[in-house]
Amino acid sequence: MNPTPRIALFHDLSGYGRCSLTVVLPVLSSMGGQCCPAPTAYLSAHTAYPASDKAVFLDMTDQMAGVAPHWRELGASFGAIYSGFLGSERQIGVLQDFIRAFRQEGTVVLIDPVMGDYGAPYRTYTPAMCRRMGELAAMADVITPNLTEVSLLLGEPYEERPREDTLRRWMDALSLDGRRSVAVTGVHLTDGRVGAACLDRATGRVSYAMAVEEPAHFPGTGDLYASVLLGSLLQGGDLAAANGRAVDFVQRCARRTLELGTPPLEGVQFEPLLGELTK
Repeated sequence: MNPTPRIALFHDLSGYGRCSLTVVLPVLSSMGGQCCPAPTAYLSAHTAYPASDKAVFLDMTDQMAGVAPHWRELGASFGAIYSGFLGSERQIGVLQDFIRAFRQEGTVVLIDPVMGDYGAPYRTYTPAMCRRMGELAAMADVITPNLTEVSLLLGEPYEERPREDTLRRWMDALSLDGRRSVAVTGVHLTDGRVGAACLDRATGRVSYAMAVEEPAHFPGTGDLYASVLLGSLLQGGDLAAANGRAVDFVQRCARRTLELGTPPLEGVQFEPLLGELTK
């Protein structure tokens, strides 16, 4: 394994509030990765803030399309390709072309199919975009949907607290006959605990990682989870271990944020705990 794996990152950049690239870059750098960002959009603040209609928004689709030719000219290669928020059907197509061009033996493709939350798609996501996201996710080695995104990918009714047998059926379907690993976030198996369920394509094993559920909602925790998961995989961990590490880290960051009294809308204070990820 390359001691410093190079990671192509397709995410938006929010200037205010901890999410997307402002989370992904420091986490994966702390875990030993060389981050190569290709921003999908710039926002002055993440969209959970009020008065989002006054936010600066810059669509960077044209810039995305120019990244692959330039990086090919530079002879770039990547140990991982990781995508989050994508703002249009065209961006999905650009990323599909990028994966085809840069995927090599051993490249880990992680797709976080950012489409919605709380049982509904984001307002920017049309049915056509949801279908295209399914096509993109089919190219992944690992996908990290929340429960809303599971329902959108499978076309099944949303369930806030599915049972273990339902989760297993969903993960089997999402794995495409074992061709990709699946990690489903926002899972509750017992009251007061939340975490993620995963199916490892290498072994077919399903495992769960659960932690204390903190009494607040924090934007950006999905980005934090997926980043720690990917960093752990690149360090040589298996999926179950990476899932446990990611769930535990998110929970400890959330607890610290509440202890410090930081507004949850700003996201979790992960920065003081980054040193733990280097171990």
